Amino acid sequence: MKRVLLKLSGEALAGDKKTGFDEATCADAARQVKTLVDEGLQVAIVIGGGNFWRGRTSESMERTKADQIGMLATVMNCIYVSDAFKTAGMETEVYTPFVCGAFTELFSKDKAVKALDEGKVVFFAGGTGHPYFSTDTATALRAIEIEADAILLAKSIDGVYDSDPAVNENAVKYDSITMEEVLDQKLGVIDLTATIMCLENKMPLAVFGLNEENSIENLMKGEFNGTYVTV
Repeated sequence: MKRVLLKLSGEALAGDKKTGFDEATCADAARQVKTLVDEGLQVAIVIGGGNFWRGRTSESMERTKADQIGMLATVMNCIYVSDAFKTAGMETEVYTPFVCGAFTELFSKDKAVKALDEGKVVFFAGGTGHPYFSTDTATALRAIEIEADAILLAKSIDGVYDSDPAVNENAVKYDSITMEEVLDQKLGVIDLTATIMCLENKMPLAVFGLNEENSIENLMKGEFNGTYVTV
């Protein structure tokens, strides 16, 4: 693969603290990505906002406002993690679909692809810029726009299961599954909109646990312990 979009779970970045950032987890993700960038892989990143805010669980707030707070949570995450990547020796750019003063660049496909071609790690923050769309949808959209070869889905769980392993101790993990099967079985790997976008645009996924040792590097070396979602 030449170009990938790595989706990092906000909850996974929080580590055992479950909120905010776990510095060691972020630094380790940066170390692994640098190894790949040094080998010539182009890496774009989307980060969820669940370590700060999960708007869909807020019943006392209007959905649009809750989603706007979630978008800002992803901006905070990308600014923090991009700085960790710079500390690890990489050049980065953070793009948002709305103006954030001097904090970020306004998203443009041409600018983002140019930055990737220059060897920079590109962060897509702020979701799609609209309510009612999750960071899953933003991940699928940006991956398709930049013509990535695959989406790497780094989560707090180590793959795709036939049921929730946190609830069912007998849940079975798939080594490989098709996007159609994900839809038919309503497995919720990514949200429905993102799943259909990936299916229509033939965008495969690799789902794995961020907190497993060297999980990002191992994926690219073919030493994969997660789930391939094929199209």
